[in-house]
Amino acid sequence: MKQNSILVYLLIIIFIVLSCKSNDYIVYYNRVNEIDSLYRIANQPENAINQYRKLFKKYKPKNQERIKEYETYIKLADQHQKNFGGKKSLYKLIPLIAPYEGSEKSYFGLFQKYGIDSTEVRQRIASWKKGLNRRLVDSFSIAFVRDQAEGRRNPQLMEKNDRINAQLLKWTFENYGYPSVQKIGLIGNGGVFMPMHPLFSHMADAKEYSYFKAKMLEYIKSGDCIPKDYANMVDRHNLQISKEGTLYGIYLSYDAIVDTIKANQERKKIGLPSIKHSSKITKDYFKK
Repeated sequence: MKQNSILVYLLIIIFIVLSCKSNDYIVYYNRVNEIDSLYRIANQPENAINQYRKLFKKYKPKNQERIKEYETYIKLADQHQKNFGGKKSLYKLIPLIAPYEGSEKSYFGLFQKYGIDSTEVRQRIASWKKGLNRRLVDSFSIAFVRDQAEGRRNPQLMEKNDRINAQLLKWTFENYGYPSVQKIGLIGNGGVFMPMHPLFSHMADAKEYSYFKAKMLEYIKSGDCIPKDYANMVDRHNLQISKEGTLYGIYLSYDAIVDTIKANQERKKIGLPSIKHSSKITKDYFKK
């Protein structure tokens, strides 16, 4: 009886360890980068489809800007007549494209092919919008307008507004977690555009910088924060405040000498693709 209890205990510990590992989205992002290379660089779409299928069984999919891994998986599978889960997977895609207002129109043909009409897509997007945190939407709509007040040409006003926004961000972290697009969307009240990277880049010289740096790394691991938003803030701090030079190679134009080997190692630690791979993703994006 005692041996059975020990065995059960060990199985529970193993399950917890494996669950924690599978929830680390840095692992997910790095795997996406590897798979993205299979079809984008190595031209192996069917291999990429198989690898994506395995990945999305372990992780709730993201759909990062420019890589768009989940959308790519579905479209590649459809093109090569591979099973991607049909309606069930397309329903998972809807909230991932919902923040980009109007973008759903380009997917109507694909949705219709699998029995989901445009009316249902719009209804699901409307339902997603209703689920956003209205308190945060209201607060960040104001914060983004405040961030760009007078085109950031008034130093005293800019410093004051950045200080207020830093307090809002810290309060949000402590009460609601990271303000991801799935919590606040991308378009705020009055059509205000709300991408988080410029807001956080202006936290590079905030007194809360160390706090943001530590917390955002936690949010990358949980899948809430985009790795590039974190790298953007850290590199800006290193270049403009601490004068340590770029760590992730985000601002290449600011620093003529970049140790790409070291930068790529650091990028992998947070789930960013290599500098060369990122350049390829950007070029492909603008070709479209």
